[in-house]
This record gives sequence, structure tokens and C-alpha cells, in this order.
Amino acid sequence: MPKLAPGLSAEFEHTVTDADTASHWGSGGLPVFSTPALVGLMESAAVIALTGSLAPGQTTVGGHIDVHHLAATPVGVTVRARGVLIAIEGRKLIFKVQAWDEVELIGEADHDRFVIDEAKFMAKVAEKNRK
Repeated sequence: MPKLAPGLSAEFEHTVTDADTASHWGSGGLPVFSTPALVGLMESAAVIALTGSLAPGQTTVGGHIDVHHLAATPVGVTVRARGVLIAIEGRKLIFKVQAWDEVELIGEADHDRFVIDEAKFMAKVAEKNRK
């Protein structure tokens, strides 16, 4: 199992579809890669970077993302995000993430994820259904 340490990184690639567009997400009226879809792409890169580095029963949840969406990307173009773990502060994992399309840098983000015990977390979520 790789050690959870700064420097872990991964990339995630996706081809933009109509379901990823601002008009589909309601985040604008144009048929271009939406900011919500960009956030998902960036989170995926961070999650993949942690593959095999957490103890059994642990996972991570997103807690904060500060995104700058820099350029538009049309449907049919491939986008790619690279997440790099830059620091660990207790349970908080701090990532720098960048994303590109086939032409240029399209986004940058600071992203925090938190290591959690999956069973305890889901037990708390289940409590909401009982209230």
C-alpha cells in the first residue's frame, strides 16, 4: 500500500458530453463544459490519487474547493485533470488541481478532502433518515 504522503498524484480524463454542459446543469445557457462538471473532474483526480493509500474502512469526502474556471470547452473535446496532494493536516488532505482540454489550461483549484471512517460516517447519514 502506498504511503499517504504529499506528492501523491493522479490524472482523470473525460470526453465532454451534453450531460456535462452548463445548459444541462442549469449553471448557464451555453452548450460548453460546465463549472459543476469541472469540479467533478477535479475531485475525481484527487480521489484517484489516494487509491491504495488509506487504511481499510477509510475513505475521503470533499470539504472545500476553490475553483477558477478559466476557459470554455465544447462538447466532444477531451478534458483532463491532475490532482497533487501537497499537504496533510491531521485528517485534512490539501490538493492542488489543474485541468486542461486539448488546447489549453481550463481550470485550477485548491481542494481539501477529509479522511473519514466510512462505517461511522454512513451511520450518521442513516440517522437523518430516522428523523
